[in-house]
Amino acid sequence: MIPLIDIRRQTAAIRNELDAAIARVLDHGQFILGPEVRELEARIAAYCGTRFAIACASGSDAVILPLMALGIGRGDKVVTTPFTFFATAGAIARVGATPVFVDIDPSTFNLNPQQLEVGIDSNVKAIMPVHLFGQCAEMTEINEIAGRHRIPVIEDAAQAIGAEYRGKRAGTLGLCGSFSFFPSKNLGACGDAGMITTDDPALAERLKMLRVHGSKVRYRHELVGMNSRLDTLQAAILLVKLGHLDDWTERRRANAMAYRELLAAADVVLPEDKSSRHIYNQFTIRVQNRDEVKKHLAAAGIGSEIYYPLPLHLQACFKGLGHRAGDFPESERAAKEALSLPIEEGLTLGDIAAIAEGVTSATNGALKKFCGRGDV
Repeated sequence: MIPLIDIRRQTAAIRNELDAAIARVLDHGQFILGPEVRELEARIAAYCGTRFAIACASGSDAVILPLMALGIGRGDKVVTTPFTFFATAGAIARVGATPVFVDIDPSTFNLNPQQLEVGIDSNVKAIMPVHLFGQCAEMTEINEIAGRHRIPVIEDAAQAIGAEYRGKRAGTLGLCGSFSFFPSKNLGACGDAGMITTDDPALAERLKMLRVHGSKVRYRHELVGMNSRLDTLQAAILLVKLGHLDDWTERRRANAMAYRELLAAADVVLPEDKSSRHIYNQFTIRVQNRDEVKKHLAAAGIGSEIYYPLPLHLQACFKGLGHRAGDFPESERAAKEALSLPIEEGLTLGDIAAIAEGVTSATNGALKKFCGRGDV
C-alpha cells in the first residue's frame, strides 16, 4: 500500500521532539496564545520575510480575518479563482461579500491574470489569488492590475508555505498572506491552525484584535471580531516541524523531479513549474482518462485524490451567482483531468517508480496534449 498521505510516518520520525514540546506546554499551562504562539509568529514572519505574522485558529479563519480587517462586507466583491478549495470563496461569502470568479491558466491551475481585469468593477474591494498546490500565482501581473485599480491583494497561500515567486516568498507578495497548517499541509499541525503575514503594522494590529473578539484590552471591544485564537499546543507542534520544513520541502521537490523522469513516457501532462520554488503541497497531473487512472491506481493499492472535482462556480451554494457550465472552461476542464499523486517526503524512489508505472500502464495511450498549449 502507498497511501496518498501518511502523517503517521512523519510523526514517528520526530516523535521525541513532539513529545518534549507538548510536555513543556502541559507544564506551563498557558494553553491559549501562550509563549509558543508568540515564538511561532516571530519565526514564521522571519521564514516568510515579513514584519508581522498573526496566528489564528485555522486556515479558513486566516482568509476571513483579512477580509474583516479591510471592512469588506455586503455589497462588496472579491475576485478569486473558481478552481480551489471551498474555503477561499466561502470566506468571501461568510463576510457578506460576493465572489467574482476569473478562470485559470491551464498550465499552472492558478488565476489567469490575462482575464483578471474583466472581473473588476467599482465594487471590487480585494483580489484573492490562490497559490494552488504549492506554486505561486503570476503575482507581477496581478499586482500591476491591482495597483492600477487601487485594490488590495490577499494571497491565499494555504498550500504554499515556503513557495517563492521571483525570489520572494509566498505571504510577501500582496498586502497580506493567509496560510493553513491543516495536518496534510507541508507544515501541518495536529489539528487546525492558521497564520496571516503582512508588513502593514495597522493591519497586523487590527488582525490581532479581531482574532480575540475585537478586543485589545480585556472586556473592552473596539471591533466585532471572532474567537480565532491559536492553541499553544498546536504552536508548539508547529515549531518542532518548522525546523524540519526546508528539508521536507527539498525532498518533495526531489520526488517531483523523479516523477518527471519516470512519467516521461506516460500519456499525462505534468505540472508546469513557473515559480522559482514550487513546494509541491500536491503533485498534480492532468490526464484525459482521469477516473480510470484513479481506479487503476486504487486497485494496485496506490492512493490518489481529485483536487477538485467540482469548480466553485458550479457548487449548489453559489447557484444564486447565476453561473452555468461553460462559464469558466479551463477550471471545468481541470476538474475533469486533475489527479494528485503521493508526493510527501517519506516516499522512497521505489514508491515513486511503482506509482509512475501504475499511471503509465493506466493511461493506455490516452491523447497526450496540453489544452492547446503544447506539452510540458
